[in-house]
Amino acid sequence: MNVVSRQPAVAGVTAVETVMPQRTRPRPFAVVLRSLRRDRAAVLGLILVGIWLAMATVGPFVVRSDPNDQVLRDALLPPVWEAEGVAAHPFGTDHLGRDIFVRIVHGARTSLIIGLSAVGLAIVVGSLAGVIAAQWGGTVDEIIMRLADIQLAIPFILLAIAVLALLGGSLLNMVMVLILAGWVVYARVVRSEVLHLREMEFALAARTIGASQMRIAILHLLPNVTGLVIVIGTLELANVIILEAALSFLGVGVRPPQVSWGAMLADGRDYLTEAWWIATMPGATISLTILGVNLVGDWVRDILDPRRRKD
Repeated sequence: MNVVSRQPAVAGVTAVETVMPQRTRPRPFAVVLRSLRRDRAAVLGLILVGIWLAMATVGPFVVRSDPNDQVLRDALLPPVWEAEGVAAHPFGTDHLGRDIFVRIVHGARTSLIIGLSAVGLAIVVGSLAGVIAAQWGGTVDEIIMRLADIQLAIPFILLAIAVLALLGGSLLNMVMVLILAGWVVYARVVRSEVLHLREMEFALAARTIGASQMRIAILHLLPNVTGLVIVIGTLELANVIILEAALSFLGVGVRPPQVSWGAMLADGRDYLTEAWWIATMPGATISLTILGVNLVGDWVRDILDPRRRKD
C-alpha cells in the first residue's frame, strides 16, 4: 500500500506528488527464515532435534533388529572405529551382546513418548490451574497455590522413587510422575500473566457485555498466554528427558523390554574401564539431544517474544 502526499503549489511551482512506501510487517515464515539465517545455534539445535525425532519415529522401522537380542559371543565388542570393531555393530555391544546403536534408536522413542506426553499434559493441567486460580481468585486461588507450594516443598526424586516403587515403572506411571512434577511451573506463570491480562481492555469489555468467567478464561485469556506456555514447554522438555533418564538410571523408571537411555547408562557403569562405549554412547546421545532441545527452546523464545525479535 502506498501513501501519496500532495504539496501545494507555491510561486508558480506545480504541485509535487511524493510517493512514500509504507513498511509492511514481514510474514511469519519470512521472520522465521530471517531468524535462522542470523542464529546458527538455532540451526544446530534444529538439526539435533531432527535427528532425535527421526530416530524416534522412523528409526525402529529402518533398524529392524530387536534391541533386546542377546548374542553372548559378540559381548563387549568395541565401536566400529576401534581395532576390533565390526561394521554390524557401529557403536559396539554391551555385556550381553546387545547392539548399542539399535538400543539407542529404540530408546529415542521412549524418551519422545514420555517427554511429549508429560510436557503436553503438564501444560494442560498447569495452564488450566493457573487460569482458574487467577480468574476465580479467593478460596480457589488459595487452594491451588497452596497445592503448588506443597508440591515444590517435596524433593522430586524422593517423591518419584516412592510413587514408582509403589505403582511400578511403566510408561504411564512415569508420565504421571513427570506431570506431577511439571504442572506447577505452568500454573504459577500462567496465573501471574492472567492476573495482568484480566484487567486489560479486551477482558473488561467482555465482562461488561455479560460474558461468563469461563467464557472469558477460555476464549480471551488462554489464547493470550499460549506463546508463553509454548516457550516454557519447549525448555521444560529438556528437563523431562533428563528426569526420565535419571529415574531409569536409578532403576525405578521404565522396565524391560522397554529400552531407556537411562537404563543403558546404568548397564555401563560397571564397565567404564574395560568397555567405555556402553555408557558413553547413550550418555553422548542424551547430551546432544538436550543441547538441541535447549537451543531450539531459546530460538522459539526469541521468535515468540516481540521484545527480543528484530524484524
